[in-house]
Amino acid sequence: MTTLTEGKTPGDFLLFEEQDHFSRKEATIASGADLVPGTVLGRVTASGKYVRSVRTASDGSETPAAVLLREAKAADADVTGAVIIARHARVRQLGLTFDASWSTEAYRDTACAALEAAGIVAT
Repeated sequence: MTTLTEGKTPGDFLLFEEQDHFSRKEATIASGADLVPGTVLGRVTASGKYVRSVRTASDGSETPAAVLLREAKAADADVTGAVIIARHARVRQLGLTFDASWSTEAYRDTACAALEAAGIVAT
């Protein structure tokens, strides 16, 4: 019998979102990496595209601004119409996927404070 493995789902991290999908937004994920649901995203200032937030970046994406709701296969090309959690939501911090640059608890707390400034509370 074939073994099936379920990947990450919004249920791993999403605790609350505003009714009528108000918390959600369609966005473009810049090419460079396949991302799983729950990935903490930053917004590149020059292009307006979202990428995995890297703490040491200097293009605007170092500031966490959103959380990816559904998988985005962006290794080879931009993904348009990706659904992100951008505002008025509550997420489970332990369910989020951070870039390795957010390596300590203090760094991740800083990232969560930035998400909270965007209206996404991580508990």
